[in-house]
Amino acid sequence: KERSRRMTYSEIRKNEEVLAFIKKGNANLGAKGFTDHSEAHSGLVAERAAEILKKFGYPEKDIELVKIAGFMHDIGNAVNRSHHAEYGALLANDILKKTELSLANEIIKQYDLSIPDRITIVSAISNHDESTGGATDPISAALIIADKTDVRRSRVREKNKATFDKHDRVNYAVTDTKLKINVEKRVISLNLQIDPKICSMYEYFEIFLGRMMMCKRAAEVLEASFKLTVNGSKVL
Repeated sequence: KERSRRMTYSEIRKNEEVLAFIKKGNANLGAKGFTDHSEAHSGLVAERAAEILKKFGYPEKDIELVKIAGFMHDIGNAVNRSHHAEYGALLANDILKKTELSLANEIIKQYDLSIPDRITIVSAISNHDESTGGATDPISAALIIADKTDVRRSRVREKNKATFDKHDRVNYAVTDTKLKINVEKRVISLNLQIDPKICSMYEYFEIFLGRMMMCKRAAEVLEASFKLTVNGSKVL
């Protein structure tokens, strides 16, 4: 007996292949000294991207697509950090085409979303990295903003503080982070509190200015503006 059902975000969150790629990608980055890119980061990006589109009144279909893209966006790190967005898009395309699950006496075939929806997800994943990408539609825009605003102390891995590089210091210095969405004014604001004894503002902007400018351009795709406030002062 065989029946079909559509692959959803809840299915992707439990998909063994997706979870294995995230786990391996995070391990690879950990060995190279990068901050956390685990399932916690993927889940946060998915939910934050969905909240952005929901607040701005986008349809449920778009919200579902951005959650899938958000959860899968870093699976390419299992291949290589360089061009991980492009590798991740190719892996996601393959995973979303079809998987099969055995359930009792049935074979449940989880077919892909429509071809346009699958391509939308793949395109968003391939465009989320600041070195090669950029927002091209609401799905990719929300994904970029959600990903680049995940700045928090808990992303720094357990290690001797004396071995921190500037990426570690920048994230560890963040004592509080809030992403606010003003629907009426169509403003997305990232408000950070940074301990200047841990990280200088110069170091922060060296790492994050490019990412914040990417968020600014992504917000424009959503017909919104992006603002950055650090220690109470507007900097973007």
